[in-house]
Amino acid sequence: MTPSSRPGSDLDLDGFVRRNTLLTTPPLVPEIRLHLATEVTELWHATEDALERNNLPPPYWAFAWPGGQAVARYVLDHPESVAGRVVLDFAAGSGLVALAAARAGASRAIACDIDRFAASAMALNAAANGLPLEVRTDDLVGSAADGIDTVLAGDVCYERPMADRILPWFRSLARNRLVVIGDPGRAYVPRDGIERLAEYDVPTPLELEDREIRRTFVARILPA
Repeated sequence: MTPSSRPGSDLDLDGFVRRNTLLTTPPLVPEIRLHLATEVTELWHATEDALERNNLPPPYWAFAWPGGQAVARYVLDHPESVAGRVVLDFAAGSGLVALAAARAGASRAIACDIDRFAASAMALNAAANGLPLEVRTDDLVGSAADGIDTVLAGDVCYERPMADRILPWFRSLARNRLVVIGDPGRAYVPRDGIERLAEYDVPTPLELEDREIRRTFVARILPA
């Protein structure tokens, strides 16, 4: 995706991401460098100021959430899960999971997030790692996801409306492809209809989580 084709191209989104983040590595996935925020509240306000809107959701793209770190770690430790496959990182945020898939040998790594800031962050992160990444900003929920072999998602069950919308879609996709989620025990993550694959202790900042270590599982979604 070229800068001119990104949603909100009237804003200097790349410049905003660079100014408000630090290029660093998430603790569980030191193989991947990301543009990450160092101050949660400061970045939140900067995002609102840039769009001249209040009460925006947090800039999820600027943090390496535990579920995403766990899925990325799993993919790097089990490259056979993505090697040679077309992989979709759904609600990708920073693009960490898609970049891990690309590094592990995916034939195509696609990162999808409807947030236009995330689109810029993902492209910048791909460039920082020298990895190929396709960035999409369309809403794929409910689609057939044609051409996708594997769907990966981290930390997508944090709110009931989100979980209620995506989990039936994941289960329908799981009939003929691999669908994997990572979650640190959010309120709306499914307790059944999954096959746990791995668990990790993920360091987390207290500004984002209620503890410094979140035990986070990676699981395969089973078909409906």
